[in-house]
Amino acid sequence: MGGGELRFTVDELAARAGVTVRTLRFYGAKGLLPPPELGPRRVGLYGAEHLGRLELIEELQRQGLTLAAIDRYLAQLPSDIGELDLAIHRALVASWTPETAEEAGRAQLERRTGRALSDADLDSLAAMGALHRTADPDVFKVEPGLLPLGVRVLDVPIPLETLVAARAVVRLHSRATAHDLHRLFRDTVWRPYRESGPGPEELERMRELTDRIQPMVVQALVTAFQRSLAEELARPAERAGRPEDGGQSR
Repeated sequence: MGGGELRFTVDELAARAGVTVRTLRFYGAKGLLPPPELGPRRVGLYGAEHLGRLELIEELQRQGLTLAAIDRYLAQLPSDIGELDLAIHRALVASWTPETAEEAGRAQLERRTGRALSDADLDSLAAMGALHRTADPDVFKVEPGLLPLGVRVLDVPIPLETLVAARAVVRLHSRATAHDLHRLFRDTVWRPYRESGPGPEELERMRELTDRIQPMVVQALVTAFQRSLAEELARPAERAGRPEDGGQSR
């Protein structure tokens, strides 16, 4: 961990992740969480990557994975994976379950994010879909998979109107993509299968297989979007080195 990176004691890390110190030490003993670095007076210090990995482990636990399955999942990740990629993995895992929102008060939310949250911060997190307001102004429905990503964006000078518009664009196109994929699967897979006259057990097995496909589809969509976004972000840099379209080089 670099000198400018976040560092937590075992108590601080447990509080940020919403788990007990005993649970944190248990994960460490099982090899799911890397050991901390030793700081002054040989106090164990954890970094942002520890927090991201711990939150991913907790999400995988909520999905019903055993510790052995979680160990296999983590073993497939790059050894140098950063906190942002860990947060993306967690958001993907959380998306496998439609209803993942957790209720949290403002004080609890600030403990989880490790920072004081202004009304403007809460508005931004709500615009990003990381939390939803309730009838009680100090109680929120939190999307655990999106919250770490949303908190990172708070430090970027993006106007609230841009966040609202960006979310609207994502929702519009994601719904259109989901609709098209559902129609494709229905017309080319599900309908022909139903017309073949399968028995009740075969139908149930097909439904189970369909459910298992969902995580793969989500992963594929996110991967495709990341590549497309990277290509779009690279275009201004490419144009900066050459004359604008329609211009003449000198």
